[in-house]
Parts: sequence; C-alpha cells; structure tokens
Amino acid sequence: MARTGWTSPLPLCVCLLLACGFAEAGKLLVVPMDGSHWFSMRSVVEKLILKGHEVVVVIPKVSWQLGRSLNCTVKTYSTSYTLEVLDQEFKAFAQAQWKARVQSIFSLIMGSYNDIFDLFFSNCRSLFKDKKLVEYLKESSFDAVFLDPFDTCGLIVAKYLSLPSVVFARGIFCHYLEEGAQCPAPLSYVPRILLGFSDAMTFKERVRNHVMHLEERLLCHRFFKSALEIASEILQTPVTVYDLHRQISIWLLRTDFVLDYPKPVMPNMVFIGGINCHQGKPVPMEFEAYINASGEHGIVVFSLGSMVAEIPEKKAMAIADALGKIPQTVLWRYTGTPPSNLANNTILVKWLPQNDLLGHPMTRAFITHAGSHGIYEGICNGVPMVMMPLFGDQMDNAKRMETKGAGVTLNVLEMTSEDLENALKAVINDKSYKENIMHLSSLHKDRPVEPLDLAVFWVEFVMRHKGAPHLRPAAHDLTWYQYHSLDVIGFLLAIVLTVAFIAFKCCAYGYRKCFGKKGRVKKAHKSKTH
Repeated sequence: MARTGWTSPLPLCVCLLLACGFAEAGKLLVVPMDGSHWFSMRSVVEKLILKGHEVVVVIPKVSWQLGRSLNCTVKTYSTSYTLEVLDQEFKAFAQAQWKARVQSIFSLIMGSYNDIFDLFFSNCRSLFKDKKLVEYLKESSFDAVFLDPFDTCGLIVAKYLSLPSVVFARGIFCHYLEEGAQCPAPLSYVPRILLGFSDAMTFKERVRNHVMHLEERLLCHRFFKSALEIASEILQTPVTVYDLHRQISIWLLRTDFVLDYPKPVMPNMVFIGGINCHQGKPVPMEFEAYINASGEHGIVVFSLGSMVAEIPEKKAMAIADALGKIPQTVLWRYTGTPPSNLANNTILVKWLPQNDLLGHPMTRAFITHAGSHGIYEGICNGVPMVMMPLFGDQMDNAKRMETKGAGVTLNVLEMTSEDLENALKAVINDKSYKENIMHLSSLHKDRPVEPLDLAVFWVEFVMRHKGAPHLRPAAHDLTWYQYHSLDVIGFLLAIVLTVAFIAFKCCAYGYRKCFGKKGRVKKAHKSKTH
C-alpha cells in the first residue's frame, strides 16, 4: 500500500515557522534623510524587509542616494528644487567649511550658506502638498515610523499620523536630545556639540560650555524656524521643536561609550555605534595591485567622506606635498582637480572600498574627516587616524579619538604641509597609537548583540507594542519648576523661615519677659536717687 502525504515532518515545520514569522510581520513607514545619513539606516531597512515586514519608504524625487534598488514599496513626491540646485547649495556649504570653522550656534545661524538646510526643511511641505500620497499614508495603517530626525519631516509625519516613532541618528542638534528624552546632561562634564571639548574640561572650558548651552536655549529655535513654520502649517497648531521630539518612542543612537564619553542616559536610548561596520572582503584586484606595489611600507587610506568632492587648490597642494614625504602609498579618494604637485606615491581614485581597505593588514593609517561612519570603520579595523574635521559632529568625534590616544587632530583651516606630514609619521611610527586603537577595537567588538540586530529588535518592538510608553519618564508631564523641584525647595524654605521667625519671636518675647522689667526697675530707681 502506497504511503500518502509527506514522508518527513520537516517541510511541515518549515511552513509553520514561515507562517508564524509572516503572521508577526508588521507595516513600517520609513522617512529617511539623504546623504551619508542613509548609508547605515538603509542596512536596518533591508534587514527588516528580509524578515518579512511590509516597508514603505517615502522620499523626494530629487536626492543623491535615496531609494536606490530597494526591494520594497517606494513612494516619491516632487520637490521645489532640482538636483542641480541641491548640488549647488551643498557645494556652497562645503566650500564655506574651508574658510571658517563653526564653533557656536550664533555663527551657525548667521552663516550665509544655510540655504541647504532650508531646502531639506522644505521637503515636508512638498510631501504634504501631494494629497494622493498623504491619503495613502493615512489609509495604510502603519505600526510605526522609522525616521531620521535631521530635517524634522519624519517627526512631523509621525505626529500627523499619531504613530509611534523610532529615531535613527548620531545625535540631535542643540539640546533637543536631552529635552526630548528628558535626559540630564551635566554641563560640568558633558561637553556641548561643536566645541570639541573633552569630558575633563578646564574652568575656562566649563564657562564656555555653559555659554554654549545658553546659546542653544536662546537661539536654536531660530535654526528650525522654517521647519517649525511648516510643521505648524501642516498640523494646524503652533508647534515647538520639543513638541516634535517628545513623542519619540525609541532613540537609536549611532554611538557607544567606546567613542563617546560616559554620561547619563535614559532607558529608551539604545546605542548602536558601529552599525555600519562589517567583515572586510578581499579588495578588488586594482587596489590589491596598489597594495602589493607598496612593499613593506604599506598604504594610507585617505577619504574626506562621500559628500566632499573638492578641496581649495592651495590646501590640496599642501596636502599633496605632505603625502609625498612619507614612504607609504596613499590611496586618496578625490574627485576634484588633481593637485599639480601630486607625488608618485599618491594615487587619486573616484571611489574606494574604504572598509575593506581599512581591514587590510598592510594599511598603516587612515586620513579622515572624522565623520561617524569613518570613525567607526577605523575603530572596527584597528587603524590609527589623522583627523581633519570640517563640520557638524566631526570636531567632537575627532576630539574623542584624540583624547583616547587613537589619532591626531588637525585644524584644516590652519594646518600646513609639515603639520600633516608630522601627524602621519606620528600615528604610523609611534606604536602607542596602534595599541590604543586596537584596544578600542577590542572593547567595541566585545558585545552580546550586534548593533544591526539590536536596531532591528527595537524597531520591531515598537511595531509590536505600538510604542514604548513604559520607558517614557514622568518628567515629560512636569512643569520646569516641578522638574527642578523649585516648588518643593520654596515650600521647605518657607517652613524653615517660618520656624526661624517663630523661634526668633519666642526668644524675643522671653527676653523681654526675663530682662525687660528688671531694666525698667533699675532705670526708675536711678531717677529717684537724683
């Protein structure tokens, strides 16, 4: 008699497991930020797609990196600008960083190159002008919004749709991380952004830190002025930056305490530093040939990030001069005009496999702009760095690595050819830099869960539970004077003063009773004798 059905229970088990997996699949709305911010956020989105979740990514039609070959639903909306205008504005912004360093909120707000930010902020108005897209979003019944908070549009969308949100960022500009998460940040040892201070500040630096914090409180809302106008227009109510950030369920922060200084954190802040790191692959044959030709001296990898295309001619020539004075072969990712004094040991390329090259045993040093992606690739692969920060959090990243003895920081505005030459020779020849970066690498990799898996878990957690209200501190519901316990201090002070006043009155009364009558009697007696 022939047997019917499956000969093994294995296919049934596989089907049941798949059915369970898809039964738990959710629907996620993704509102990303263009540029380098998207590189590591994309890896989270791709893994969520592989796990069976329905993902919808909303992006502008005009962008540099967004939406390329994503295996999910991509919704686009028209923008008020063209790609040429976007390139032009970013070029103006990038060129300005080679002229003056932004080290205060005032100088950032007053800069004449900030039109690039207004372009990004305008995206949200363009999105909500697309009525068909907005109606689709309202009818889609998403479980959560996964967003980059830089241009605030994801925050506005989450508030408009009343959805829980998961933020993906290196940090938040100004004081809005501390305010949005209600996380204390003592100014005595937590340096503010842009200053490039360590956590061991001098008295002068602590004074500057307090002044910077005051600047943030007074001026930061002006930086977001156009974004807040758009948010108020869309939400039909006056909106503050705090209103947008207070609703966040989980903060996925692309840092950790190998890079950052220890500081207070809240339970809904999850650290996923190094999420962009991955196991290095064999480098392409072209680059392997360059490495083999370098001999025992090895190579130096030089990249100022994907967004920096050109360097002012005079500065480029100073850099080329310094690179020609070291024995290593330098692989320089550069798309600008080649310097006329480029040495034979320096090879210009329009693209390079940065992580794979950093993981090669012949790599001796890494020249970087100190962006968080590059910094973590340097840490993961244990390569000492020469850092040339330009803007944003790069000065702070560089200071942290320099403080930990893993690299040397140069001021790109003031550095000379000799400065760069000396810095390279120091990190290559002084073994302490290699030892320190290898120690940081060891600490960074010694973790129970990989950053990508941790990020995916928390996005799914928010989708499953419709947020994370149990991690939301009650501080959000307090007034400023209640938060600082000023009402309690005032009440206790009033009690102390009342008790002191009553005690004083009692003592005064007792004194008068005990000594007041004797004094009057003595005076009367003296008057009679006269």
